[in-house]
Amino acid sequence: MRGWLGNIDRIEFNIWVCELPCSRDLARAPDKASGLRYLAFMQPITTTKRLADACARMARHPFVTVDTEFLRESTYYPQLCVAQMASSDEAVVIDALASDIDFTPFFALMADQNVVKVFHAARQDIEICWHEAGIIPCPIVDTQVAAMVLGYGDSISYDQLVQRVTGDNLDKSHRFTDWTRRPLSEAQLAYAVSDVTHLRDVYLKLCADLEKRGRSDWMREEMKVLTSPETYRFEPEHAWERLKTRVRKPKELAVLIEVAAWREREAQERDVPRGRVLKDDVIGDIAVQAPTTTERLAGLRSLPKGFERSKWGEAIVEAVGRGLARDPKTLPRLERPKPPINGQATVELLKVLLRMTAERHGVAAKVIATVDDLDRIAADDAADVPALSGWRRELFGNKALALKHGLLSLAIEKGRVVAVERE
Repeated sequence: MRGWLGNIDRIEFNIWVCELPCSRDLARAPDKASGLRYLAFMQPITTTKRLADACARMARHPFVTVDTEFLRESTYYPQLCVAQMASSDEAVVIDALASDIDFTPFFALMADQNVVKVFHAARQDIEICWHEAGIIPCPIVDTQVAAMVLGYGDSISYDQLVQRVTGDNLDKSHRFTDWTRRPLSEAQLAYAVSDVTHLRDVYLKLCADLEKRGRSDWMREEMKVLTSPETYRFEPEHAWERLKTRVRKPKELAVLIEVAAWREREAQERDVPRGRVLKDDVIGDIAVQAPTTTERLAGLRSLPKGFERSKWGEAIVEAVGRGLARDPKTLPRLERPKPPINGQATVELLKVLLRMTAERHGVAAKVIATVDDLDRIAADDAADVPALSGWRRELFGNKALALKHGLLSLAIEKGRVVAVERE
């Protein structure tokens, strides 16, 4: 097998043991191939020395599967509690909250260019590496994205993917467990380990399918966003872009930018969720109303009563003032493509073409194009959307433009929608 794995003729997973520092009492769990799989549930790694040794062993393999358990309900930044990894012959669980552990060896492995790091739904795991060590794991494979490229559906969950690929049903009862409590139970350790050991089988199957279907390059292209530092830099000046609030006037946009930036800085400094500082809808109200005094701020029904008298009330008024003082020429342009005649009808036709293309090629529609992409394509042939570049354009984009300009039509033949070129 070639590709991300290098040259590997055979890998067997009949027996695996967690290389952890305690007793070697074995527990048994069913295995569909051999009838038994032997698991060793022991204490997690809690020292830098044992972590360094484990990472050194992992670094000798072409790939490792990785997952993390973290909490962020009450913080801005995710709090890493547990990390787990597996190579082809072992699995380890690492206690990130242990007092005598330095995660430098783990982050060094994540940055090792000779080892592929395999995640499922990788963004938050990568965010942890970026925040804690300023590095982005590379090279990586995200099996959720790989599954979408191979037609398993939009954003398939890990347990569903494992079931479809391996036939195993995962116990997800500890998905919302409190990972800050110590000691970790055997059930928690079993849960953590199973996430990365099943991921090995999933990865090998998806990797083989990608190579067989000639879509490895598609996958590599999809990884560019996940491995870009821009994906994880939460610059306060760009915080407004995350909001769904629709502003129409330059003044409103200026206030929105300044208030959203203030909230982002406040959340970062206090390490609390953005919503704990100010709700999104409140920022939208402030942008439209632009209160220049605390008295006017008190008139906003979306703010808690008495908020204007807090230190944050004055800070918000100051942010509003900075927004109103901005030169409109310095503001980013809000894209408002002019809707074409029969624009909604065009979008509906593009949706049919998209679904037809996705079903025909076995690719999740969401990977090819979003509804917003279709809106922009309907309004502009040169829209800056992924669907009009790379493999997506070859698969869908060119046909979408042809359909838009009457060079392609949709018809039903033998109960199936087909695209027909028009002369």
